[in-house]
Amino acid sequence: MAQSMAEVLIEQGIEQGTKETTIESILLCLDTRFHGNTPQTLKPALEAIDNLTRLKRCLREAIQTPSLDAFITALKTYGAANR
Repeated sequence: MAQSMAEVLIEQGIEQGTKETTIESILLCLDTRFHGNTPQTLKPALEAIDNLTRLKRCLREAIQTPSLDAFITALKTYGAANR
């Protein structure tokens, strides 16, 4: 059975909200771990990643990364994989 337009829009809204929350969590994690030194340029780079699975990998990376530079390097990989 085909989904109604309303159901599709609701799913898209939920996915967009999940994406935004994941990005906020990544930035908060990095900001906390690296004492407020998270560059503002990371947000657009994270927003460019459309795949929620990749964003969740970025969150895991933000939690485990040894340095902000290591995270930025990993982010480039996730972003490149997005294209």
